[in-house]
Order: sequence, then C-alpha cells, then structure tokens
Amino acid sequence: MIQKSTHATPRMDLGMAFHEYSPERMRFIADEILPVKPVAKEAATLSVITRENMTVPETKHADGATYNRVSLYAEDMSYACKDHGLEGTLTDRAREKYRDDFDGEVETVNGIKMKMMIAREKRVHDLIFNTTTWDSSDSDLFTDNSGSPWDTTTTNVITQINAAKEKVRINTGVKADSLIIGEATLQNLLANTVVSARFPGAELITEAMLRANFAAIFGLRQLIVGAVVYNSSDEGQDFSGTDLWEDDYAMVAALGTPSMPMSEPQLGRTILWEKYISDLRYVEQYREEQTKSDVFRVEESIDEKIFDAYFGHLMQID
Repeated sequence: MIQKSTHATPRMDLGMAFHEYSPERMRFIADEILPVKPVAKEAATLSVITRENMTVPETKHADGATYNRVSLYAEDMSYACKDHGLEGTLTDRAREKYRDDFDGEVETVNGIKMKMMIAREKRVHDLIFNTTTWDSSDSDLFTDNSGSPWDTTTTNVITQINAAKEKVRINTGVKADSLIIGEATLQNLLANTVVSARFPGAELITEAMLRANFAAIFGLRQLIVGAVVYNSSDEGQDFSGTDLWEDDYAMVAALGTPSMPMSEPQLGRTILWEKYISDLRYVEQYREEQTKSDVFRVEESIDEKIFDAYFGHLMQID
C-alpha cells in the first residue's frame, strides 16, 4: 500500500463492508468478461500469448541432426492503470436521522460501491459492444444478423451462434466458451421457437432450464447476462432508466478466468494495481467541518484491456 501524507484515516472495517457488499437483484458481469489480474506496477507491459503460436512445425528428426526449434510468440501488451474513485458524504444531521434505521457509514460506503460498479460495468460494455474494435466491415470480427433479429421468435439463433463460434475457432485456434448478452436478449432466447424445440413437452422455458442445457444446445461453457439499468438523466432531473446491456448486440468469446494463467490465450483482463490499494479496496475517512460532514473515499487504479479482438465475435442481432 502506498504511504501518503494525508489527514484521512483508513477504515478497514468499512473496507471489509465494501468488499462484502453485493447489490441484490442486479447482475454485474464486468468481472466475468474481463477477470481481474493484479499487477505490481502502475504501468508496464504484460506478456500475452498470441494466435501466432498456432503453427504446424516440422517434427521429423534425422539421426545425428539437430532438432527443429520453436519459439514462443508472446506480445508485450502495455497497460497504464488509471485512478478511479468516489467520495460519499454523511452529514451529522443525517447520521442522527438514520441512527435507528441503519448504519449510515456502511450505507454510504455501499452506495459508493454500487456507483463504482455501474461505472465499471459501462466501461466494459463500451469495450465489448464496440463496432470500432470489432470492425463492422470485417466479417472475421463482426456479423450483421439484423436481417434475422433475435426478437423474432422463429430466428435460428443456434445457427447464428454456431457461425460466430466457428469464426473464433478459425481465427485463433481456440474454441469460444461464452455468450455475452443483455437481459432483454435473454428473454428473446427463452421465447425462441428453435431453442424451445430442444425442450420437447415443456410449456415454457425458464432461465434455469436454459443454463442447465446451455452446453448441450450451444456448445458453450457459460451464458453471461448483464441486467444493469442506470439513470441516464442529469442530476436533479426525473429518472430515465436505460438498459446498459442493450438487445442490439451479442458476443461469442473465448474468455479467461481469474485462475487462468497468462500463458493461456484469452480475450482480455482487468489490470489492477495491487500496491495502490489493498485487496479490500480500503476506505478512507476525513472530516469536512464546513459542511459538518464525514467524507468517505474509495480509490482503485485499473486498466481494462482487450488483448486480441479475434478471441471474440460480435453480432448485431436487432
């Protein structure tokens, strides 16, 4: 942890509360798409295994001759972690007002976490559902299925997903393992007649049924569904709910996991500078006397990185 000259006091108890808090009934998927990779330096390079490793070497060996040699193709991927953080205020009056209802300090910190999670979710969304990175003019990276949209119940979504899987395999030598969609798209899948035909006799399909049979139907390891809605209005204006993971796009991708070594090809990672903060994202508190408030601050330093766009295939589905 970096030593800083500050009047703020670390609050490890609130750091633990921040770490443990998970907003109920909200599906955040940023960490599933780009798992966290802790690093020791704020900015440096990572060695990333590339698709250029997928070659066919000559292995035949003649007696007395030297063996053919192969080299590991790894790309130095630069990163630069950027500071992100928020402060929350708890006035003396509010502390007294809510004393019998809930812990004002914990709820202030939980509110900070929710807003930081929404901001991170949007950053990852903007990286993934991106027709610049996944160039809409490049058929290896992007397919326009809007002529057979997923909100039409008879669209053969299985054929479209299989085609996207094959693009990833041919482009990288690695099989895709995940489908990334939004909640509205999930509802379209559940109503799809081609999918429902895989459940003969069932009057309706539930999400649990789809997930239980996902590998058998689509040949993918996991279904990742984002369901975050945020208020897109300016502060002080009426609430305007906006679905962050819209139903215009879906992606098939080969994703990493937190335990996967960097020697395994993968779409990307979230780079976390571990020396800047503790793993618990510690909370600092300081006094702001002019507003008669205690201020709670949370910081992190991260960089969301796509290693190789060819490990994903983006589809326009509406």
